[in-house]
Amino acid sequence: MTTAFSVSNRAVNEAHHLPLAPLTVPERLLLGPGPSNADPTVLAAMNRQPIGHLDPAYLKLMDEVQELLRYAWQTDNQMTYPVPGTGSAAMEATLANVVEPGDRVLVGVKGYFGHRLVDMAGRYGAAVSTITRPWGEAFTLVELRAAMEQHRPQVLALVHAETSTGVRQPLEGIGDLCREFDCLLIVDTVTSLGGVPIYLDDWKVDLAYSCSQKGLSCPPGMSPFTMNERAIAKLDRRQTPVANWYLDASLLKKYWGSDRVYHHTAPVNMTYAIREALRLVAEEGLAARWQRHQQTAEKLWDGLQDLGLNCHVDRDLRLPTLTTVRVPDGIDAKAVSRTLLNDYNIEVGGGLGDLAGKVWRVGLMGYNSNPENVDTLLETMGKVLAELR
Repeated sequence: MTTAFSVSNRAVNEAHHLPLAPLTVPERLLLGPGPSNADPTVLAAMNRQPIGHLDPAYLKLMDEVQELLRYAWQTDNQMTYPVPGTGSAAMEATLANVVEPGDRVLVGVKGYFGHRLVDMAGRYGAAVSTITRPWGEAFTLVELRAAMEQHRPQVLALVHAETSTGVRQPLEGIGDLCREFDCLLIVDTVTSLGGVPIYLDDWKVDLAYSCSQKGLSCPPGMSPFTMNERAIAKLDRRQTPVANWYLDASLLKKYWGSDRVYHHTAPVNMTYAIREALRLVAEEGLAARWQRHQQTAEKLWDGLQDLGLNCHVDRDLRLPTLTTVRVPDGIDAKAVSRTLLNDYNIEVGGGLGDLAGKVWRVGLMGYNSNPENVDTLLETMGKVLAELR
């Protein structure tokens, strides 16, 4: 009788299994567009044994995460939970759940991630239209009204905090505009949650998404997602199933709701991490946290000016979490970033898309938003620029 698996007497070839040293990771100060350095309390929470994703203790953690997320976003939305995956997964969840083939979707494009929304919406069969602004500017309510009148969309998608440009899109009044046109409003808060004032309910935002690795100072892997009753009503009216099974909110609400019906194996240790990250947000208090980010950013902006460097975005539209710094004439942007990383263990980001090679992107988010990090960066940046000049 033969077995399905047997080991040959011939020696196993170990050539492709060379011994490796234990894992080592360089100590970096992450002052780019994300991830930011994780809070040590969050890392300690991750470093615990997993429990079952239907364990009563885990279900209690899920409740806590949901309530803390509602606080961070200033919303009462029942359908609020973290999506397993990075921010792009939560971005996709908003579109997958409320877009059906043929739906008219209007996307505000003023940077790299507006283009990503266009791409995703198109993949779900939407008839996509765009309104555009130069990279470094924001939309006015007048411009958005004109676009709504022209395109009559069922969904409007805007980036609140455009990571590629450092622009904060004012949202006041846009929710009212969308109600007037019977349109859902999707908002990207990937680089604003935990560091920039957000009032989802007051602003009448219907769906929003974010990530864990920026303002929340948690490793990447759990991405906040929320939808209100207007969005749920559109989900319930669908004529076709949600095209993405894993992100289908009509299924996930049975797991994240009171039924607790199994849907997938949850990333348990990442739930520990985001729970602690959100607890730290609540412990500090939103008002104090927002003020800390603003004060730290203003210190950076003043210091950059002293170095003779200019910011790309007008001060009243700048994100306190992400600053785009114009690269001076005659300076190789990549050479500066490379020297900061290799010689000083400091990461800053380069420009994307229209701003490639033209700006550096400096992130001061969550745990990293403090005056000491600003001093370190400014001192080091001054040295590197002096050497390269």
